[in-house]
Amino acid sequence: MTRSTNSGQFEVAPDGVDPRLIPQRTLYTGATMPAIGFGTFGSDHVSPAEMAEAVRGALEVGYRHFDCAAVYGNEAEIGQVFEEAFRRGLRREELWVTSKLWNDKHGEEDVIPACLQSIRDLRVGYLDLYLIHWPFPNAHPPGCDVHSRAPNARPYIHENYMKTWRQLEKLVRMGVVRHIGTSNMTIPKLRLLLRDAEIKPAANEMELHPHFQQPELFRFVCANGILPIGYCPIGSPHRPERDRTPEDTVDIEDPVIVRIAERLGVHPAVVCVKWAVQRGQVPIPMSTKRSHYLANLRGVVSEPLTEEEMQAIAAIDRNCRLIKGQVFLWKEDQSWEDLWDVNGEITPP
Repeated sequence: MTRSTNSGQFEVAPDGVDPRLIPQRTLYTGATMPAIGFGTFGSDHVSPAEMAEAVRGALEVGYRHFDCAAVYGNEAEIGQVFEEAFRRGLRREELWVTSKLWNDKHGEEDVIPACLQSIRDLRVGYLDLYLIHWPFPNAHPPGCDVHSRAPNARPYIHENYMKTWRQLEKLVRMGVVRHIGTSNMTIPKLRLLLRDAEIKPAANEMELHPHFQQPELFRFVCANGILPIGYCPIGSPHRPERDRTPEDTVDIEDPVIVRIAERLGVHPAVVCVKWAVQRGQVPIPMSTKRSHYLANLRGVVSEPLTEEEMQAIAAIDRNCRLIKGQVFLWKEDQSWEDLWDVNGEITPP
């Protein structure tokens, strides 16, 4: 367990990682973000109390970047852990905390109250980053199956998205959010946002793992000064059933990943995380097991992958999207590809 010194400084557990050793990413504003975060999506199988306990453990072993969202249903519990850590000497500015606007709060009148509620729940005073979770205002009930559709579901409408974005820009001007960004976007949608935004996105959260490297989107966001944050960095073995299809592949079983893991004496998941950080994205792995999330953090500060290993992993991209998002489709008989503008144009209504 961590302990407080007489000065009130929050200390890392003896077997943890000094947060000062974690690589940092610099955003276009000049702010820095830890190059690995701790994901808090429980994939419909981890209770808020379990996730809060995992966050407590993650703080104790050295994590200082936490990726949260209102729809995960655990921000209030996580906020109690943050508040406890502040009482024990952790300074707010030592943390990077992200939250996200859920799909049922895209209305102009809903954005600011939703963000302020997340800030209250998380007990952090302000957010370092606030993302629009999905570009579609199509919500779905927790635990729904792949065939669930919102009765008022609609496609991406740029005019409406910009109304939502303007409210995020207001949050920055209010001083309650330091940076704003996007999630689950595509190049055609980002081009329009970059054209019209007064405050441009600082980050884009996107699915990134060795079997789904998204090289074109990755290059695009980097070229435009947008930091790529990668979810599912080890291939999301515990993702909901609705996100599973027979053709899915398993990154941590790939012979290239396994061979590197054997050389380093680590779990294959750690190789995926190391690759992500060395490539330049910010992985946000989630685990409730201390041994797992500690191993991921240690992997980031230990012996790097060789250039040959990085090239070998680059060659195993299978374009295997795991989080396909079927529940966000807006009409019958659609393919999930319609969400992702695979032809280079925004899918028409």
